[in-house]
Amino acid sequence: MVAILGFTRERVIAAVKEMYTDVATAPERPYHFPVGRAACRAVGYSDALLEGIPEGALASFAGVGCPFRAGVLRPGDTVLDIGSGAGTDALIAARLVGPEGKVYALDMTPAMVEKLRALAAALPAPNLEVVEANAESIPLPDASIDVVTSNGMLNLVPEKRRAIAEIFRVRTPDGCGQLAELVM
Repeated sequence: MVAILGFTRERVIAAVKEMYTDVATAPERPYHFPVGRAACRAVGYSDALLEGIPEGALASFAGVGCPFRAGVLRPGDTVLDIGSGAGTDALIAARLVGPEGKVYALDMTPAMVEKLRALAAALPAPNLEVVEANAESIPLPDASIDVVTSNGMLNLVPEKRRAIAEIFRVRTPDGCGQLAELVM
């Protein structure tokens, strides 16, 4: 989590990108939030969910909960993982929706996007597409997503109402979400 109050939108985005560049490139460093496989376990991920997820993705995990507890993903779903980071949740979702499904992994931090693209290229995950973009302006068509998933992204977005509007814009009318978030 990055707590920055009273700063411009640009300064908040720069601070978030800087923090998560560090998590992508040096996950072993100490942070003011838990990272890695131990963080996954602490927030409720089962061994079955983590099975087959590359250590590189797990090492840079910085989520706040386990959105998969909602149990909403089905084979064939089209999923948008907003704030995907190194891809732990996106890779789990890709496995759960199967080859007939599709997962868009969206993140605004170039280092995380690069890391996930490299990890995904080494895996049989043809249904995963990595997208570098901001949650406030999602480059996907209206009503194109069955399930929106996110893990601690909304607390980092300066324009929360705009991000939520984008989530509702891209989600199908009968779609749903699975979110893990910090609320104060």
